[in-house]
Amino acid sequence: MSLMQKLLVTIIALSSILSANEDLVESFLHKGIGSNPNITSLDISVVDKIPLDQPKGWEAYIIQLKGTAKMGAKTKPISQRSIYFVGDGLITSELYDLETGQKLNSKVSPKFKEQYYDEKHKISGDKDAVHKVVIFSDPLCPFCRSYVPEALNYMKKYPRTFEVFYYHFPLKSLHPAAVPLVKAALVAEMKGQDDVVSNLYKVKVGGREKNVQKIIDAFNKVQGSKITLMDITAPAVNEQLKHAMNVAEEHLVNGTPTVFFDGKKDASKLTYKTVKIIK
Repeated sequence: MSLMQKLLVTIIALSSILSANEDLVESFLHKGIGSNPNITSLDISVVDKIPLDQPKGWEAYIIQLKGTAKMGAKTKPISQRSIYFVGDGLITSELYDLETGQKLNSKVSPKFKEQYYDEKHKISGDKDAVHKVVIFSDPLCPFCRSYVPEALNYMKKYPRTFEVFYYHFPLKSLHPAAVPLVKAALVAEMKGQDDVVSNLYKVKVGGREKNVQKIIDAFNKVQGSKITLMDITAPAVNEQLKHAMNVAEEHLVNGTPTVFFDGKKDASKLTYKTVKIIK
């Protein structure tokens, strides 16, 4: 057998092992989650695998779950992504570092996908900038309100160093007012208005404000726009927000602000301050 043939056999063998592991994980989870009588039409698939530095030989499996769930008298579709750690014939949904006490789940994230460096979400920077930065944020998140404007203003000064993208990610359960506020911003963006994202963080409205007209008025006051209640209910606006939320889900974003620096999740959120600036 030639060297090339031996290499081919090895690659095929390794691919079979990896596939078998994925099948085993999917089968295991399907049996466990599928045993819940309230969940039907269940589909579970491995969408990504990320090798861990520690424990050696372990991988983080990113799992996509779809199906329907019975909630009282109603049946609703469910779709979510989650992380499972697999290694040494074991599987667990949580791993902790004994020395630091840090939950490893928070450190695992898929690489940000190239197709989502979308012009619609671009805030600033040259196309051939040295670094790409993506921010997912809720404009009514207290930390976001201090972090995001500062980060955007800093990176905007150096377009050859940073190309910056922004995704709206309103946390409905914590700040329900963020949803209509973000929709108003989306309308303004679709109309081609300037400085929409930066102005979004100047809007003064309570996170749990229920009066949608009041929220829109507060946005219009800062943006200098005339957006209406009808504008924010347009199908195109809902689709754009749904797209942003789907991108967030695909990248396991569940809190704000979440930052990706050159495709990798930046837990510190401050890597942009540590790189060499090109003027």
